[in-house]
Amino acid sequence: MTSERPAAPLRLALIGSRGIPARYGGYETLLEELATRLRSRGHRVSVYCRSHYAAPDRDAPPGVRLIRLPTVRTKHLDTPVHTLLSSVHAAFSGYDAALVVNGINAAFVPLLRAAGVPTALHVDGIERRRAKWSLLGRSAYALSERLACRLPSALVTDAAVIRDYYRERYAADSWLITYGADPRAPRETGLLERLGLARRGYFLYVSRFEPENNPHRVVEGYRAVPGELPLVMVGHAPYARRFIAALRRSADPRVLFPGAVYGDGYRELLSHALAYVHATEVGGTHPALLAAMGHGRCCVVNDAPENREVVGETALLFRAREPGTLARGLARVASEPALVAELGRAAAERAGRLYSWESVTDEYERLFMALAGGRQ
Repeated sequence: MTSERPAAPLRLALIGSRGIPARYGGYETLLEELATRLRSRGHRVSVYCRSHYAAPDRDAPPGVRLIRLPTVRTKHLDTPVHTLLSSVHAAFSGYDAALVVNGINAAFVPLLRAAGVPTALHVDGIERRRAKWSLLGRSAYALSERLACRLPSALVTDAAVIRDYYRERYAADSWLITYGADPRAPRETGLLERLGLARRGYFLYVSRFEPENNPHRVVEGYRAVPGELPLVMVGHAPYARRFIAALRRSADPRVLFPGAVYGDGYRELLSHALAYVHATEVGGTHPALLAAMGHGRCCVVNDAPENREVVGETALLFRAREPGTLARGLARVASEPALVAELGRAAAERAGRLYSWESVTDEYERLFMALAGGRQ
């Protein structure tokens, strides 16, 4: 393996997400950041997008090719059907290497490899543990874990906790490549004014509204926090309408639900929050947590191994299944400005030192070079 640039640009396919620009979750963020940077380094990058999700060509990163294909828009078929069609298309498109994201897509990797396209598979967290899945969904992800250790040319994990899980359970090694932090200052959009928010005058939660991300427990814990500082719950989920409706009904009147927010509006909310609440309990490294750290926010974080790995000693910890621990953490944030400032500075320093998108791109470029070299 070498860090030198290839003599010729690589032709690369990024498959398995909803597409770009990023308007959903971690995979979309990863592929947008990665595609943009790989293209700036001279590589020819194609991102496969779901036709109902992808934006018009004018919104694509310069030089990045978006390939829109249809899918079946149901909870269980959306991802695999689109990845199947994408893999068939990519198999006949002359790529030097491919990255497929989401462990459930492991079954489609042989289509690419049979066509001579070396393929890395990014498995994210331990998906079978997500509460949103039925027995069928959990069984499919359990099978996919095993396939992920055998079918791709390389396995990619984004946290040491997940790397160690695959190593200990399946004796499978992986490339450990995290996500990055993007501390860019936002262009002011007026969103704070429209929501009636003051700078450093609110708590912020950002995640998909799904049970394993614990938005219901955040709302429950916040209820016991004294004072008038509002809690802004940013997020949505396409297949969780009942859960979201129940969440809204149970919320304290001080809780705001602006829906899903992206781009400058999201960064504006993040950069002016008093504190960021991160409550996930399944997954690897979460881009939203890194973004909050990169913006120097005081982070109040669910005490899960993958979250501790990211924040180190730079955050207040709580236990999502004990909402009172969150209430006590938020009360400290509201009453201890020196602590908030100290943790924010430490988080920004840690994010800048350990979680750079340029460094992430370096690692993926090395991976793609190794894959393409093996093909040659």
